[in-house]
Amino acid sequence: MILDKFSLKDKVAIVTGSNTGLGQGICKAYAEAGAKVVGVSRRPSDETAEICGKNFYNVIADLSDTAVIPTIIGKTVEKFGRIDILVNNAGVIKRQDSIEFSEENWDSVLNVNLKTVFFLTQAVAKQFIEQGDGGKIINIASMLSYQGGVRVPSYTASKSAIKGVTMTLANEWAKYGICVNGIAPGYMATNNTEALRQDGERSADILARIPAGRWGTPEDLQGAAVFLASSASDYVNGFTLAVDGGWLGR
Repeated sequence: MILDKFSLKDKVAIVTGSNTGLGQGICKAYAEAGAKVVGVSRRPSDETAEICGKNFYNVIADLSDTAVIPTIIGKTVEKFGRIDILVNNAGVIKRQDSIEFSEENWDSVLNVNLKTVFFLTQAVAKQFIEQGDGGKIINIASMLSYQGGVRVPSYTASKSAIKGVTMTLANEWAKYGICVNGIAPGYMATNNTEALRQDGERSADILARIPAGRWGTPEDLQGAAVFLASSASDYVNGFTLAVDGGWLGR
């Protein structure tokens, strides 16, 4: 049955940035689809644990430092015995005019959004190869993987790079049965967009361009996240799927 292909029963998924927003929504969707979920967060994901139930396990880690990667892999395998899915969702954004943009703001964003994403993905891929039966990697990109944005040069650089790295890794790892895809959320009502949503003029400009006429929600991302993690997407590789209410088509 076709719906069986969307099941994540007994799969083990790592989702970074699990305590709020899109990451929390993805954890919930995976738990409902039958997966065991390891949420990685800098602070305890207590609310997510309550939502997901007994098959949720929280690893506390600061993803600004790649040194935490062996701990994430080790604790996941120790708890659930394997890894089947990785969602690189955690990210940070710094807003400052590009003419004044600081090196600190550049490095802090690139470290979390790109460097740690790459090396965590590499470590998970090695685990997939050792297990011998492939796996699914989903990188959370952005509208700024396609566009320049304003006052967010490091974020734009990181998300443009994520789209490119997604294609590169798909090219190299398809032979191992590993699918590497991306999701580019549109303008979502999350912590990262709080400043924009509170700016009446900017918020109105954004909403005027979204054909759906509203900000997205974590629930809007759940279907795409389950699809790309499931066997329903086994022949989808190297693609970044926009979930944007029609923004890019405007």
